[in-house]
Amino acid sequence: MALDAEIKSQLNQYLQLLENDIVLKVSTGSDKVSEEVLALVNELASLSSKITVEKAELVRTPSFSVNRVGEETGVTFAGVPLGHEFTSLVLALLQVSGRAPKIDQSVIDQIKDIDGEYHFETYVSLTCHNCPDVVQALNIMSVLNPNITHTMIEGTAFKEEVESKDILAVPAVYLNGESFGNGRMTLDEILAKLGSGPKADELSNKEPYDILVVGGGPAGASAAIYSARKGIRTGIVAERFGGQILDTLTIENFISVKETEGPKLAQALEEHVQEYNIDVMKLQRATRLEKKDLVEVELENGAVLKSKAVIISTGARWRNVNVPGEQEFKNKGVAYCPHCDGPLFAGKDVAVIGGGNSGIEAAIDLAGIVNHVTVLEFGSELRADEVLQNRLRSLPNVTVYTNAQTTEITGTDKVNGLTYVDRESGEEKHIELAGVFVQIGLVPNTEWLAGTLERNQIGEIIVDKRGATTIPGVFAAGDCTDSAFNQIIISMGSGATAALGAFDYLIRN
Repeated sequence: MALDAEIKSQLNQYLQLLENDIVLKVSTGSDKVSEEVLALVNELASLSSKITVEKAELVRTPSFSVNRVGEETGVTFAGVPLGHEFTSLVLALLQVSGRAPKIDQSVIDQIKDIDGEYHFETYVSLTCHNCPDVVQALNIMSVLNPNITHTMIEGTAFKEEVESKDILAVPAVYLNGESFGNGRMTLDEILAKLGSGPKADELSNKEPYDILVVGGGPAGASAAIYSARKGIRTGIVAERFGGQILDTLTIENFISVKETEGPKLAQALEEHVQEYNIDVMKLQRATRLEKKDLVEVELENGAVLKSKAVIISTGARWRNVNVPGEQEFKNKGVAYCPHCDGPLFAGKDVAVIGGGNSGIEAAIDLAGIVNHVTVLEFGSELRADEVLQNRLRSLPNVTVYTNAQTTEITGTDKVNGLTYVDRESGEEKHIELAGVFVQIGLVPNTEWLAGTLERNQIGEIIVDKRGATTIPGVFAAGDCTDSAFNQIIISMGSGATAALGAFDYLIRN
């Protein structure tokens, strides 16, 4: 497998940054993927005098490990780490060579202090935009702590292994042979799962803020930056920085940026926030809000944060179908990200529930991978843009059912089908399937505010033109509000509006 000119050019630039010699130990057989792995490691060695290749017997074939000279580093790639994993490969080469990872010293110390043996394995697909975050985090941990190892396993290269473990969603992380977690996880989240993170009393002892932002998506980042620029004490507390955009692959309507990816935009938002004196508290979920002399926000761990004004920007999440089987078979055939999990259903039959833009885009993407796609739309017609509908109709392996009400997702240990009712005839029908992709819109993350401030019938927070809610000193922005449209650029604008509104409130009170 010869690397294309663009990738070789990129590698040439990156490999000039290698600090010390590294050894690639490679285990290959006579299969096609082995040939590709061998070609890749030889190509890497040809581009830098600091890289040598050795034959070895590793746990999986084909695979290769990245090591310091005379030392096993614990970073292994099983399969070919290109596609979305190209960056993971480059970073592993640089970090093993001695280049420091771009993380806080406090996090480096946390990783180095971890005791015990931790052998991680992550199953990925090369089209998954969430997988590299997990791979890169676990590789960093392996480089920094000799008791930690990590192997990235490319699913299509190890199909039998993936099927034997019934892996139907990626990234799928195993620790010491047992399931550790599914889906996107940051380095902070992994460390928290291992029992390392801030304690409740550390958070409760913080001085009151002038403005506290709850939520770290586009609206929250914008609100925090606008607040901090006023020179006032600003905090931001978020369950995961980036929010919903972390699950968005291509973004083409963010004005002035022709095309980007959700995780890249989330990283840029976080970097921009870190340019200011903002107290960022990640991996924290708010559970209660109460207005006293100050506004109090209680967190899931029992900590209470206080602020003169609060901006709620907790965003929204994928809406569930809420039928039997959906929760039982989540990550066992029920999926929400076609880009991440689509390749695991190659050659199989799947369904997409939802006929809006996201549903039809998902069906179009999946049609190029799977055997057949069935689209089920509750209404009498599809709601997607006409250009998407025309593209869908041109595909030979897609069937569309309108007036279709999904009533159950069936299976035993994993999904084997879907039952729906034809709303015109009342007839119940069943389709045999391997996977179901749910794409039916969003629901605001505001349940924790029930009974505290005014929300509309679907749970969105009602705000005025300044972003103010029905509680003095409490503002809201983004997809958790009754904004007419849910768009990244609109959320950012509403975050700025809420911050300016909150600052005006502070001046007048």
